[in-house]
Amino acid sequence: MAGVSTRDTQAIQGLKSAIAEGKNWYVAMLETIRLWSSSEEDYDGRHYCYLIDNEAFDWLILAERLCEELDGLIPAKERTNLLFFSIPPIELSKDEFKNLIGASKYETHLNYFYGILVENFLILAVTEEIRKKRRVLGLNSDNGIVDEAYQHIYGANQFALLKQFRRERHYPQLRSISLTELNIFTYWLFKYRMKIRDKSCMASDTKKALAKLHEILGLKAKPLRPSALEGCGMSAVSRRRVQLS
Repeated sequence: MAGVSTRDTQAIQGLKSAIAEGKNWYVAMLETIRLWSSSEEDYDGRHYCYLIDNEAFDWLILAERLCEELDGLIPAKERTNLLFFSIPPIELSKDEFKNLIGASKYETHLNYFYGILVENFLILAVTEEIRKKRRVLGLNSDNGIVDEAYQHIYGANQFALLKQFRRERHYPQLRSISLTELNIFTYWLFKYRMKIRDKSCMASDTKKALAKLHEILGLKAKPLRPSALEGCGMSAVSRRRVQLS
């Protein structure tokens, strides 16, 4: 994988100049994201994948990458709040956010939001529903609870679905999975669910997942604004290989 492209190098220089001239660093970063051309890159010993499956754009991963270029130029607390808690230093409306990153990137960002982030919260919501039902029945074990959730949502357990996904993509059948592959798998699950579920079920699933996302983010006391939720990401997840059970 090649390093930083000439176009992206110029975008980074523009970002630094804009901040030096007094522009809000978050706004300047979003404008830089609009100009960014690489879908993935290797930088400083690490692989960054910004565009999952060529369709789903993880803007917070790119924001994390750009913050590496801004050491000492931005407040450390604001950087931490953005990257680990999805709390931006200033609040923007959905339209403002869209205009800053550009329409095409915003569209792929929504693919990531609904196809990966919301899909993960759907699995979490169904898993917790099953756990509550078990507790009512006096069952305290969580053995097989994730597979039961996958069976409920997708009609097969996690291992079978991952095996099918890897076979289709010609990926090796390993006992671990990288975060990038996990995101691609989750996006594949989202599209798989669209094939097997009718529209009413899809709408119900989305509502359930958004409610769980809303709950986890501690936004219950606030109005549910699409811009507040759609700006969320998962950059705080550690870059590790997940061991499969």
